[in-house]
Amino acid sequence: MIDAMMAAVGRIPSGLFVLTVSAGGRETGMLASWVQQCSFQPPRVSVAVSKERWVLPELVEGTGFVVNVLAEGDKKLVAHFGKGFAPDADAFAGLDVTRDGVPVLLAAHAFITCRVAARFDAGDHVLVVGDVVGGAVHHDARPATHVRRTGTHY
Repeated sequence: MIDAMMAAVGRIPSGLFVLTVSAGGRETGMLASWVQQCSFQPPRVSVAVSKERWVLPELVEGTGFVVNVLAEGDKKLVAHFGKGFAPDADAFAGLDVTRDGVPVLLAAHAFITCRVAARFDAGDHVLVVGDVVGGAVHHDARPATHVRRTGTHY
């Protein structure tokens, strides 16, 4: 019963994104799949961040972050950010970036600039809610989607 239930949970489709952050004198990026718009007015998005991510304590109210929306078939950015980065690593080495206060990936399909508005404990993840303060579409492409086999892990 549990296996069937978690297989069903895993079938919830999500996008593929890179969350970029500049806080505490460091910049980083992480692959994220649990991102969604959560309010029209004010415009807000939510991002689920694992409690094991070193960047989570940096995502406090008012901190800027960018949700970079990956394009369908973009294996380069998925592979680059899927490996994770240590706090002192250059997560953007070899990539084209610009900055909107926070690194923006030029190869991404689109980007959404946010400021942390609230955080909610959601179990093994924290739901970070951000006010949308900017963004644009870089390329005409379909956004990447992802479906897991199970709801027990990525």
